[in-house]
Amino acid sequence: MQVWLLNTFSTLTLAVAIVGGIVCLAVAGSALTHRRFPFLSEGEHNDMVGVLLGMFGAIYGIILAFVIVTLWAQMETAQAVVATEATDVAQIVRNVRVFPREQREEITEAMGAYVHGVVEQQWPLMRRGEADYGATASKLDRVYDVLQRYEPATEAQRAFYEQTLLSLNDVVAQRRARITQSSQQLPILLQALVFGGALVILPLTFLYGNRRRAVRLLFVASVAALIGFSLLLVLVLDRPFAGDLSVSPAPFKEGALAQFW
Repeated sequence: MQVWLLNTFSTLTLAVAIVGGIVCLAVAGSALTHRRFPFLSEGEHNDMVGVLLGMFGAIYGIILAFVIVTLWAQMETAQAVVATEATDVAQIVRNVRVFPREQREEITEAMGAYVHGVVEQQWPLMRRGEADYGATASKLDRVYDVLQRYEPATEAQRAFYEQTLLSLNDVVAQRRARITQSSQQLPILLQALVFGGALVILPLTFLYGNRRRAVRLLFVASVAALIGFSLLLVLVLDRPFAGDLSVSPAPFKEGALAQFW
């Protein structure tokens, strides 16, 4: 459901729907509560409401901040993994220029197929939260096969051969990290705390009393909007490869890899 929402609707649409929906529900809930219990408008229970909001709000705020910071760090890590993988692939393409023509062309062709496999096959799967390690495995196996059969003849070839092998090993490691991250999401317990906490905090704001109806509803709407934006951030950042703000495959189309496009 989460991945479908991110891939189907724009971030702006989700922001309007989530934040606007939560604000409307909160305002409506407050209005209905005060209509059913008119004495709340006198504000006699504001001290108790303030204590409860302060206590629950502090706990919920800490949890929410921890989750958002963690998800943001996860997004940055995913971007770094993609950039590192693309850099290693580009480095391999540059290193093999010193190899004999047969090996150079074979490895370059295999890396080109790998780049297309990542962008055209794996990326759509990752946007859907599906991990498929086999989509590009054969391309890397082909490069390993060439390197295992090739014996460098000069010092320059030996030096670049070692660097090529190191870069290829790193490509494999970064590839696994990228695919693994595409299917990861916030643990169920933290999801329950984040979304369940909102269901605790918002009803407490209904108990806030003020004889001026506009002031009361403005208070409820402000808290609801803040919670709504926080939940939107959690939704958007939880899946680094899905939605408008997802990690882009652009590094695989730039620099030395542009020749494959």
